[in-house]
Amino acid sequence: MTLRILGSGAAEGIPAFAGGTRVSDYALQHGGKDVRTRSGALMDGHIKIDLPPDTVPQLQRDRLTAASWSALLFTHSDDDHFCPSELQYGLWPFCDRENLGFTIFANQAICDTITGRYPQWPMDIVLTRSFESFSICDYRVTPIRANHKIEEDSHNFIFEQNGRRLLYATDTGYWMEETWDFLKGADLHGLVLECTEGFVPTPYTGHIDANQFLEMIGRMREIGALADGAVITTTHHSHNGNATHAELEAFFVPHGIEVGFDGKEISV
Repeated sequence: MTLRILGSGAAEGIPAFAGGTRVSDYALQHGGKDVRTRSGALMDGHIKIDLPPDTVPQLQRDRLTAASWSALLFTHSDDDHFCPSELQYGLWPFCDRENLGFTIFANQAICDTITGRYPQWPMDIVLTRSFESFSICDYRVTPIRANHKIEEDSHNFIFEQNGRRLLYATDTGYWMEETWDFLKGADLHGLVLECTEGFVPTPYTGHIDANQFLEMIGRMREIGALADGAVITTTHHSHNGNATHAELEAFFVPHGIEVGFDGKEISV
């Protein structure tokens, strides 16, 4: 399996909408891996995760198209992950398609929003619940509960194919015990985990900082959630975390952890 990170930024993006931080200004001046669009990913070229407002420029940048998707999975309904207005552009009269060509998998809050906004539109929507697996082609997908936007069933996703497993976990917070219990013995071969707060921890419990990232990795190893040699990558970085890409690498690489960026691919 190969996961492509289309966007590795948090809600504000980097450079941020109104700039004003050292990290945002650095990205504005230097570009490259320090430029981060809102988070989303693509598994093996056809399973899309989240639909941020930056989706169209991400597809244009990487020479991709939604016509190749077989499924669209949503983690939760925050605006930087769920931009429902983009869905309409995959259907007539905005193009010549009479159906989207992919199935939408989402929690109850997102399902209700989409059906309320597009009640008569031809969209195939499947309700997802944490810890209840489902199939997409020959993949087994299991949502696990994130400690983020807890008024709804927010997800992180485990993908499994041919005995290989990868967890895409953005907007996690420090997981609740039910999630830690579920991950015991998971033996994951790949992990993409958020590091929104970087070097500036905040009281907010819905995201983690760099030190909490290491703490979570340590606990995952203790409970057998990570296989030996598992590929670990960061994502969902905020400019408020006061960390450039190079500074994040200086912190994480000695721990055997890769720093995600827009366009990075992770294969397991």
